[in-house]
Amino acid sequence: MRTVKLRIAFDGTDYCGWQRQKNGISIQEEIERALSLICNAEIILHGAGRTDAGVHALGMTAHFLTSSRVSCIALQKGLNSLLPGAIRIIEASDQPAEFHARFSALAKTYQYTIFTGRVLPPHRRLYSHHLPFALDLQRMRHCLETLVGTHDFSSFETAGSRDRNNRNGRGGVRTIFEAGLIEPEDSYVQLVFTGDGFLRHMVRNITGTVLEVGRGKRSVEEFVGILGCRDRNQAGATAPSRGLSLVKVHYRKDWAAPVEGQRFFPVE
Repeated sequence: MRTVKLRIAFDGTDYCGWQRQKNGISIQEEIERALSLICNAEIILHGAGRTDAGVHALGMTAHFLTSSRVSCIALQKGLNSLLPGAIRIIEASDQPAEFHARFSALAKTYQYTIFTGRVLPPHRRLYSHHLPFALDLQRMRHCLETLVGTHDFSSFETAGSRDRNNRNGRGGVRTIFEAGLIEPEDSYVQLVFTGDGFLRHMVRNITGTVLEVGRGKRSVEEFVGILGCRDRNQAGATAPSRGLSLVKVHYRKDWAAPVEGQRFFPVE
């Protein structure tokens, strides 16, 4: 059996998320259907994680096992010919048998895009949160800086993220390696997060709260207090899913070990 890794980009607007669900069509379901035709056998994909309905991806990863001898180049071409235009396979590659898209991953990078101009360009409407207000970017940066490190992010966790009766897991504790703010072009602001894991709606809940600080509705000190109190009721509203994209899943070959006193950072 071969282990094949896929790197996937998708527009999540019309899908119920990555994972198969009963209430709609998922990205996983679409790709599995196409793969099963190409490989002439039922294929089950194992993704690096889940994405919510409406969330996009530039670099989602998944793997599957197959006895098919179809080359990776042919797999990529075949899949892209069968899949809807909203889903594309960027790369297919053979991996060692021990590779697992989820358990081999060291970190993920997400970005959240906000448009602050008065009129949102129509072609960006499905990929940006329109917030036509002046934002205090410096205060927002201060908030993001406080997230770096290992913290309990329960204040930014939506109910159903995990089994709270499980005492053997890590609970709401996650490590954020990088959290920053960039302005890729005029009237656009992007929040970028790289971490070893994310709770359900964690990035969107953080974003919603940081935006309240940016609009002057909360102080940086309040934000710090929210992080520490572990109470979701104290945090801000969940930002819309359309502004969120999974940028990259990081694995050992593209991840640099930290130098003492410095943060982890992905190697491009």
